[in-house]
Amino acid sequence: MSDFSTRRVMMVDTQVRPSDVTKFPIIEAMLAIPREVYVPDAMREAAYMGENVEIAQGRVVLEARTFAKMLDALDIQPGELVLDLGCGLGYSTAVIARLADAVVAVEENEALASEAQRTLSAEGVDNAAVVVGTLCEGDAKHAPYDVITIQGGVEAVPAGLLAQLREGGRIGAIFIEGALGIARVGYKIDGAVTWRYAFNAAAPLLSGFAAKRAFTL
Repeated sequence: MSDFSTRRVMMVDTQVRPSDVTKFPIIEAMLAIPREVYVPDAMREAAYMGENVEIAQGRVVLEARTFAKMLDALDIQPGELVLDLGCGLGYSTAVIARLADAVVAVEENEALASEAQRTLSAEGVDNAAVVVGTLCEGDAKHAPYDVITIQGGVEAVPAGLLAQLREGGRIGAIFIEGALGIARVGYKIDGAVTWRYAFNAAAPLLSGFAAKRAFTL
């Protein structure tokens, strides 16, 4: 186990801090949460490598750098309610739960969702709940949210999801544009969300977040 603690410190020192992520709560949370318990057993050895870790078909735990930079840009506060979409096996939820007041995590893969809830409970993360549902639909029941995070790539974000964001709230997403991925943070001001560039990143496109294609004959 100590081996993983050492790797966790290395991950923060070599992947997170050099990416200009200096907010203490984020560093503390990423040092505290055992990333290896939130990946499939076969992937535990790869948990701390500087890349996305595949946990299911087309689904990943975002690399530490990307995830930390997104958290940095979103600047989650202790009193806030966060919607974590595509939580997978729960790693992102566990980290966010240390920063926020509470987290509602949505996962459409039922096997991942039940495993995530089991692990979060076993790890004592008691201010997070995993809900099985369609990612792009969010979870309107607990809205509005101060912050929405999407743990994967998008081409477009549905209006119904943006409607679940509180006025003054923030949403973070990685937009897939051709071969490139661009992380942006959206700010809800006067009912409209304005997106701003944050950094470059890569992630697989999540189901339900593809842009509507125009049909041509």
